[in-house]
Amino acid sequence: MMTDHYKYKCSDCGSEIASNEIENNQIYLCPKCGKLEKNKPLVGVLEIVYDYEEIKSKISKDNFLKNNAGKFWKYPYLWPLNFTDDKLDCISETQLNKLSLIENPISEINYSNNSVKIFDDSRNPTLSYKDRASILVALKAIQLGITEIAAASTGNAGSSLAGICARLGMQSHIFVPKNIPESKRIQIQSFGANLYVVNGDYDQAFDLCLEVSKKKNWYNRNTAFNPLTIEGKKSSVYDMFISMKGNLPENIFAPVGDGVIISGIYKGIKELLKLGWIEKVPKLFAVQSEGSSAVVDYIEGGKFEYKSANTIADSISAGAPRNLYMAAQAVISTNGKGLKVSDEEIISAQKVLCQKFGILAEPAAAASFAGYKKISENKDIQGDSILMITGNGLKDISSLKNWNHEVEIRTEKEWKAILNKKSFEI
Repeated sequence: MMTDHYKYKCSDCGSEIASNEIENNQIYLCPKCGKLEKNKPLVGVLEIVYDYEEIKSKISKDNFLKNNAGKFWKYPYLWPLNFTDDKLDCISETQLNKLSLIENPISEINYSNNSVKIFDDSRNPTLSYKDRASILVALKAIQLGITEIAAASTGNAGSSLAGICARLGMQSHIFVPKNIPESKRIQIQSFGANLYVVNGDYDQAFDLCLEVSKKKNWYNRNTAFNPLTIEGKKSSVYDMFISMKGNLPENIFAPVGDGVIISGIYKGIKELLKLGWIEKVPKLFAVQSEGSSAVVDYIEGGKFEYKSANTIADSISAGAPRNLYMAAQAVISTNGKGLKVSDEEIISAQKVLCQKFGILAEPAAAASFAGYKKISENKDIQGDSILMITGNGLKDISSLKNWNHEVEIRTEKEWKAILNKKSFEI
């Protein structure tokens, strides 16, 4: 049984801690320097590291590329899970088959005479990128003998955890702000989660979830606080690498709220580099709404100042991005850039994705396209690009109503009279 093929390392002080010490005691932040302060980014976020030289000596790039996208447990040596003979301990194939992610995540669109790749996670089990983290967290909980998991969410992480727990026969506890889109709230409830609607914003829901889950001894999935959330989100890079036959694009555009998705993407890139399977690092572009831009502001000015977030893109609405420092480092280290887009630009991008390319993205997901549009129109980018589409548009019907007119109901006779005219408008 493989239980010691990884360890935890603090992203701030660099301390290394054995996996058993962290997991058996349900430690989430660095025991030496970890800080959890109200309305501030987390300090002492833990990162999971492996023996990359050992992996490299046993697994070649060509052999790795024989894996299929969407089933990251097929290469357990790169995940913080216990396994024997490449099979996960305590977890059946029947359970794993319920968790498969989209197998063909990449497509291409032609925008303004440029071919642009789309990484579409809106077709995952609960229709969002957050399934990548929820699945890993749930599998770890099973191996730890835990049956109840809690999370704070603006919607997608909560519905993801609720859906994944329902598939595995586990219980979820979801804390959400009062302004959660109705579609996401209904999705969480329908999956049978215990839902706690907080009369406040996401940051307040995050803090309450931490307090209650500690008292109740629930496993906590809060983004960045649980290092497995970052780890799970690196899986998109491996799926990208497999789908592109051992290559990565030159530019990756990702919507950013708490900063965990882009940190996970960077983690995957770093691992491929350490394994010697890539030579060049893609540039990472962090796209945020102007009404929730703490990560971009930090990249540009080097300072964090709490501001209450306000944006139509609820999934990237975070006044205090919990993984701000790692997210900013991901952008800076890859010579990428932070981009701010307005809510109007986000909705415009959502409309283009829907009507021109048949991709129904929620506002936060459309933000990556809005960022690409903005920078490409200024001709400030070179090389091929991929846009991370992180959530389905049906998760937020209210945003779609912003640009779709009310339909008119007519009788069959009235429609015939209109449609028989040589020219008509509906």
